Amino acid sequence: MRNFTDSSKRAVFATKFVIEQNSPILHVYHFDDGCWQFSGKEKNLREDDFRVISLDNVLVIDQTLKELLGMPLGFEAIRASIGEKWRIISAN
Repeated sequence: MRNFTDSSKRAVFATKFVIEQNSPILHVYHFDDGCWQFSGKEKNLREDDFRVISLDNVLVIDQTLKELLGMPLGFEAIRASIGEKWRIISAN
């Protein structure tokens, strides 16, 4: 999978803090295997802090994620807070 447009029904990972507690999405990872992960300001996340959600639902939570449609595999996008521009960097 190269970008969000491949399938809006695709299952992705987001933290329970983003999904259940409205924590703003501040970190987006596009792993080398094509998986996407979305998280907020929370640190020291554990495996059980993540939930599976559809990409459509993540885009409902934060429309600015559409700016990251073409982010390549192995990259991440970060920002300090809502309203700031995404900064895309290599995760490797």
